[in-house]
Amino acid sequence: MRAEDDLRFTVPLYTVAEAARYVRVPSSTLGDWAKGYRKPYTGRSGRRREAHGQAVITAFPPVRRGHPTIPFVGLAESMVLAAFRRAGVSLQHIRQTIPVLEQQIGVDHALASRRLYTDGAVILYDFTTDSPVDDDARQELAGLTRVVDGQRVFAEVVRDYLRRITYGDDGWALELALPYDDRDLVRVRADRAGGQPTLVHGGAPLAAVVSRWQAGDRIADLAADFEVPPDDLEDVLRAAVRVAA
Repeated sequence: MRAEDDLRFTVPLYTVAEAARYVRVPSSTLGDWAKGYRKPYTGRSGRRREAHGQAVITAFPPVRRGHPTIPFVGLAESMVLAAFRRAGVSLQHIRQTIPVLEQQIGVDHALASRRLYTDGAVILYDFTTDSPVDDDARQELAGLTRVVDGQRVFAEVVRDYLRRITYGDDGWALELALPYDDRDLVRVRADRAGGQPTLVHGGAPLAAVVSRWQAGDRIADLAADFEVPPDDLEDVLRAAVRVAA
């Protein structure tokens, strides 16, 4: 159970572009996840048709253009979907798995639940072996899991993303270490810095550090001011610029 006023679920904190940048997927991809899509195409008969899909992450209608629409839980869901995407699973086949996960795990927002981490690999493996999915879906979804020491677990690329999620006592995602680098350099919590990224060391808002660096401050001075080891700060800045590019 979760509190009805839990800001992780109720407060939009990120635009589509920001969320896409944080989890390292194209904005167009995350837009489809957040809003669903309707895309025209020409069928084999030559007739114009329309493909459509529902939203797969939590998002709110925009108050006005350019305002945040995605709450923290939607960002956490996006982190998991980014992992599935990097494992080679198409959006079409991802859409097939989400109702299964929510039904088997027994909660909405299953992608942001600790039970995805503990039980999801087995659920997805059973789905691919027991359900009448097509061969393409079965092959893609099989790549999400593997057997280690006799146990069905997520594949390494998925585990790398899931290990970056810290869960609260209530079982829901509480903190994300963004996939900027192999190390955990930047984190996000809904209840800190207005939900914006902060440095793991020192806790400074990432935007403030990047702004000063772009204004010409030296890394040595920034490291001293923000209490971050210089090597870590250099890696943070390099990663942040690369992700923003």
